[in-house]
Parts: sequence; structure tokens; C-alpha cells
Amino acid sequence: MPDYDPKTIEAKWQKRWEEEKSFKVEADPAKPKYYLLEMFPYPSGRIHMGHVRNYTIGDALARFKMMKGLNVLHPIGWDAFGMPAENAAIQNQSHPDTWTHANIKTMTAQIKRLGLSYDWDREITTCEPEYYRWNQWCFLKFMERGLVYRKNSEVNWCESCNTVLANEQVVDGLCWRCDSEVVPKLQEGWFFKITDYADRLLEACKDLEGGWPEQVLTMQTNWIGKSTGAEVDFQIKDSKESIQVFTTRPDTLYGATFMVLAPEHPLTHSLSRGTKQEKTIDAFIKEVKNQDKIARTREGGEKLGVFIGAHAVNPLNGETIPVWTANFVLMDYGTGAIMSVPAHDQRDFEFAKKYKLPIRIVIRPPDGNTHADDLKEAMTAPGPMTQSGSFDGLAGDEAKQKVCEYLQSKKIGKATVQFRLRDWGVSRQRYWGTPVPIIFCEKCGTVPVPYADLPVVLPLDAQLGDKGQSPLKSLDSFINVPCPKCKAPAKRETDTLDTFICSSWYFERFTSPHEEKAPFSKESNRYWMAVDQYIGGIEHAILHLLYSRFFHHVFRDMGLVATKEPFAHLLTQGMVIKDGRKMSKRWGNVVDPDHIIDRYGADTARLFILFAAPPTKQLEWSDQGVEGSFKFLKRVWRLFEGSKNIFDDKPAGDDTEAELQTQLKDLRRIIHVTIKRVTEDIERRMQFNTAIAAIMEFVNHLQKFLEGWMKHPHEPSAKGQALFKEAIETLILVLSPFAPHIAEEMWERLGQPDTTHQAGWPEYKEEYLRADQIEIVVQVNGKVRQKLLVSESIDEASLKVKSLEDPRIREWTDGKEVKKVIVVPKKLVNIVAK
Repeated sequence: MPDYDPKTIEAKWQKRWEEEKSFKVEADPAKPKYYLLEMFPYPSGRIHMGHVRNYTIGDALARFKMMKGLNVLHPIGWDAFGMPAENAAIQNQSHPDTWTHANIKTMTAQIKRLGLSYDWDREITTCEPEYYRWNQWCFLKFMERGLVYRKNSEVNWCESCNTVLANEQVVDGLCWRCDSEVVPKLQEGWFFKITDYADRLLEACKDLEGGWPEQVLTMQTNWIGKSTGAEVDFQIKDSKESIQVFTTRPDTLYGATFMVLAPEHPLTHSLSRGTKQEKTIDAFIKEVKNQDKIARTREGGEKLGVFIGAHAVNPLNGETIPVWTANFVLMDYGTGAIMSVPAHDQRDFEFAKKYKLPIRIVIRPPDGNTHADDLKEAMTAPGPMTQSGSFDGLAGDEAKQKVCEYLQSKKIGKATVQFRLRDWGVSRQRYWGTPVPIIFCEKCGTVPVPYADLPVVLPLDAQLGDKGQSPLKSLDSFINVPCPKCKAPAKRETDTLDTFICSSWYFERFTSPHEEKAPFSKESNRYWMAVDQYIGGIEHAILHLLYSRFFHHVFRDMGLVATKEPFAHLLTQGMVIKDGRKMSKRWGNVVDPDHIIDRYGADTARLFILFAAPPTKQLEWSDQGVEGSFKFLKRVWRLFEGSKNIFDDKPAGDDTEAELQTQLKDLRRIIHVTIKRVTEDIERRMQFNTAIAAIMEFVNHLQKFLEGWMKHPHEPSAKGQALFKEAIETLILVLSPFAPHIAEEMWERLGQPDTTHQAGWPEYKEEYLRADQIEIVVQVNGKVRQKLLVSESIDEASLKVKSLEDPRIREWTDGKEVKKVIVVPKKLVNIVAK
């Protein structure tokens, strides 16, 4: 019997798949499509087993869907622009282009060694001009639609990365890439008006329910942060200035006893000028500027504030109230100012108690007590208005509506909706990215690059600074150009675009990656989109996934796409954990798949990563688990090789022989039970670990049958031999999505003319799932004394008789009185005897 030789087998099949372009796919209206996509990789150098998990989950599902007869699109590409490549190139005294393409070459070889079913003819690389020209095209089209603007604003600045970050790229006050502290900085830059789509993106989350994880939808809903309420103007006393606030509780306006401005609010500085508070305010602004915004607003965090030296007038009751500034109010949320109602907001209550500010109850409590001194905490529940003039007695939505109508009639406010979401800052002050297609002319102003002049090519002869400073600002050959309108000397924009733009539409490009006249073909897009199954990490819930949805919604408004959403189903795979931490190059705990493949083969790596845990749960790395997967594949190989010669040199058997009849019926049932279990675990539950467990049980059953038949004096009949061959074929086919190389080799050795993914997925039959006989456990006084094989249809009375008459059971009941016989149908009999 030849040994299992994964190195030879896997090299053979990978070569054949590549030469025959086995996974190349074209649109075919006659076939149902299935678009499967893993979040495409960043070419960081080498992949590790954390990456392998993502790709292998997708590949197992892709192969399964191919075998089910679907036209499967399973592409691969490279998210190739970005700061990590630039920083690594600087560190290694290389060029980002050289570094990136070398990494792509390495990672391509690694991925191909895993035997993944990618259509490599659709490969895209985002740092190539033929791709990023369409980033620039999108920028210009979005600009035409009023979705792009430039402004000077306070931005998130990472000193380590030497660039601006979008709000979504700041995690707990740190850069999402390098974990360095992010600080505020005034910077001019370009923005995408994602806020114009805030309501639509929020509403469309409902369409994704059932297809996306609830946690991701909750994260997006909270990030968009829709609030319904009122804008209200508070006039500054003895000034023409006013402070606009947004409140979700206009029914509590009579309870506003002070106001709070963000330290960054322009009025915080200007209103304090010429007052005794001027120096105090300047010191406070400086102090808060260095505080983390997340920490400032965190529940339970210390609330710090200072009186500005000015007062405002409550527009409903005419009361003069003090204006403060505090660290918990942010300029980039709402209007940067709040009215404080301490009786009915816990944060305001704590602040008022700390600084001895007045508190007034304006929502009547159930006990009717409106003495604020008796409050132990804020009353946040709705209720009837009180101490609120003509509005007393109104409650809930009616109260809010009446107050808003009054504000509007007096032109001091209005009902409105606000969102937490802010526009997407897309300017980056780094080199390795898509050049912004804009030219600045002293005469014509800001001029878009004509579409005919795209792409604006990133010059590869630029020399990078040692701290990531962009060389584009000093590269005359790039920056100095004639104005497209007046032909006078002009300057190019030197910012590059956020690399998340590359990944915000790449899935559309995969539908027609070689299209030259548009970012993608409408016809191909209509056939392939939406992505039926998207796979990636939950860390992208409010970054890539939100941006991608935004792009797709804009494309739909442009008439380029037909589907409402880009991704019908989303699976967020769990992390791979090693030595107590997420497997990451940062922590130095990565396992290189090449090491596993060299020792055990790709099929072992794939099988372990899919069997060790459900796809959405974290996976603990285990060297013993890898060894166990390898041993299992060797068992499969031995079973396959051993089964080919079991019928030699034995006299013919007889179908009527009772023992053989029972064995064959049981074998047929196990075949169909296995097909059903594996099919449903993949198709309905996406639980590859339990599907593999079912295959392992199947192998155990087949091994027992094989060993039993080898000991039997007669060979099975032709019918029996055909059934066992069917069992081996079934084993190969259900194993194929998880361990495709060994499956293909065994399939070919059976003499099959096609490959496993062409052979079709086996189908189970309901009538074969029921067992003719079942095993019943028989207990005497709670202890197992016998196991009986009985007819599946046996009635309770007959089962009691059979159990009591069994010779082994009588050994334990003779001389005793049977007090009771308890039957658990189809499971056990418990005899109570004294």
C-alpha cells in the first residue's frame, strides 16, 4: 500500500488546476450565480495562519457551491496602497512599489500552495494605474454630484504615520494602524459627504437583517447615530450672538438651568474675552486639548468644567442662565453646545451637583414631588410636563411636538434630525496612494483634472523622506502643470486619497476587471452582484463595510448598479489565538503556513483550521491539533487504498444472508445520514467543524465495515460491492471542499473522468435515513447491564417483554420482584427490581 504523500499529490493538482484554469468563470445567464468573496489581502510580506483561516473558510464554501452546480465567482486581488508598505519600505531602504510587488509575489506563491479555488485571471492590484484611475474617476463623479468638498478643519493627526485619519480610524484615541496617540490638528483637506447618505444607510440596515451579524448592524447603527429632536437658539445676554443647541428632549426646555460649550467651540474663547475668566478659560482649553476624546465622553469619566463669564437667555421662560465649558462636550458632535437639564439627564445632574448649579424638575414624577433637593439621581423617564407654563400636562411625543411647533412659530428653533456620523475625510499627506485629481490655478481656482487626462499617475521616481513626508510637494515634474482651463502655470494637489477608497468598490471591479471604458461593466455587474457571501473581520464593521455601502448607494444613484446593497450575507470570522494573543506580526506569534505545508501538506493546514472551531468563534492554535488532522488524512488514505483489494480470493456471497443484509442496510443509512449532516452543516449553518466531525464518524463506520468484511468467509455480493464503492465515493466528495488535493487524487484513482468540483455534490434520500434497527440501553436499578438491537418500530409493551426475557438481564432480576419498568422511547429501558 503506497504511503500518503501530500507533497507530491498537492504539487500535482495545483499544477493541473493552474494549467487547466479550473476555476476560471464567466457570466452565464443560463446558470444560477454565486459570488463569494473574502476581504482582499494587504500585501504585507507573508501570510500567517490567521489569514489562512479567512481564505480557507471561503474556499470550502466556494468548492461546495461549485459542486452544487452554481456558477461561482471567487476572485483574488491586492489592497496594495497604504502607509504600512510605505513605512516598511522606508525602514528597509526600498521603494514602496518595489516592496509591494515583491510581497505580492511572495504571498501569491503562499496562497497558491493552499490550493485555493481563485480565478486568477480576475486578479487586481490597487496600486496599478489601470485600477486607481477609477478611484480618481469616482472622486470626480462624486464631486459633480456635490459629494466632495474641501475645507480647513480640525482633523485627527497621527504623528507617527505623519498623516490625517478619519474618525473611524481612531480607536480609543489611538491610530488604528500603529497604536500611536492621535492628536487634533487644523488641516485643509478633502471630504466625502457620506452624511448625505446617513439616513439611507441606516434604513438599509433593516434589509441586511438575517444576512449580517446582529453585532455588526448594531455597530453601524450606533455609529450613524440618528437622533430626533429640536434645534434651539439661546440668545447671549447683552450680545447679538446666539448659541444653537440640539436636544432630543425639547419637553425639558424649561428645566435648562445652564449651558455648556465644547472647549473647541469658537464662542468659548470669544465670550470669555474681557472677563475675569479669560485666563482660566485659556488654561482650560489648553488642558482639554490634550485629552483623549473617547475618555472625555466615557461614562463614569471625570467631568471637568469652567464658567465662561457669560450668560444666555432660556428662550421659553426668559430666565438668564450661566454658560460653561466642559470636557465632555465635543465640537464634532451636534452643534458643539448643549443645554443642560440636570433634573432629567444623569451626566448634567452629576455636573450640577459637583459645581453647585441649579436643578429644576420639569417632568412630573409619579409621586408628584417636584422638590429638586430630594433628587438622588436624574429622572430620565418621560412623563407629563410640569413647571413649564402653558405646556403643563402634555407628555411624550405630543409634548415634544407642541414645543417644536412653538419654537418654529417664534423662529427660535425647529424640529430636526441629527446624526453622529461625520463626513469622511479622505485626504492623506503621504506618498503611497492615489493622487487626488485636482489642479490649483491662481486664475481659475480649483480645477478638476479632465477625465481624458486620467489617470494622474503617481511618479515612481520620487524619493521618500525618512519620516514618511510626501515627496510630491517638492517634485517639480509632478506638481507643476498647465491649468486645463486657461493653460496658465498651475499646481497639482499633492494629497493622496485614503486607501479605504480602493477597497470601497473593488468587489464591483471584480465583476469585469479588464473593463477599460468604465470602472466596471453594468451588464457583468448586474449578473454577479450582490456578493452572496462576504467573509472578513469584525474590525471592519464601521470602516470598510460602511464605506463600501456608501459607494454602492452612490453607484446606484448613478445608475451603475442594480442591487440595493453590495453584500447579501456577511460572515465575520473569529481570530486565531496563539500564546494568549491574537496571531499577529506585531506580537511576534505568527505561524507561517509554509512551515505547516512543508511538514504536513496544505490539506492538513486547511482541515485543522476548519475543524478546530466554528468559523465565527476564536480559534486556539494547537500543534497537537495539526498533528491530529494529519493523522486523520493518513487514515482516510489507508482506508481508500485498503478498500481496493478487500474482495480478492473469497467465495461469492449471498444477498439473502441475514448478517450481510443488515450490514448493507446500515451502510446505506450511514452514507445518507453523512451526506445530510455535512450538507446542512455547510449550507444552513456554515459550521465546518461539525461537518468535518461527521466525516470523521463516517470514516470510523467505514473502517469497521471494511474490517468486518475482511474477516467474513464470503465476499459481499455485487450489490454490496457497489454500495461500498458508493460509500468511498461519498467520502471523497464530502471531504473535497475541506481537503481538495487528497480528494482529487483518490477520485482520479477510482477512474473518474472529471474532477470532484465537476462531479456534483451527492444527494441524500429521506427514505434511507431511518434505521431498521436501533440500539436500546437496558438498565437494572440505574446501572447499564445490556444493549439490545431491536426493530425501530417496536412498541413499548414488546420492548418491556424483550428486555425482561433477555438472559443477561435475568441474571440481575432472578429472585427479585420487578417493581417498575420505565421506557424512554428509542433510547433506554430501566428496570427497578428489589
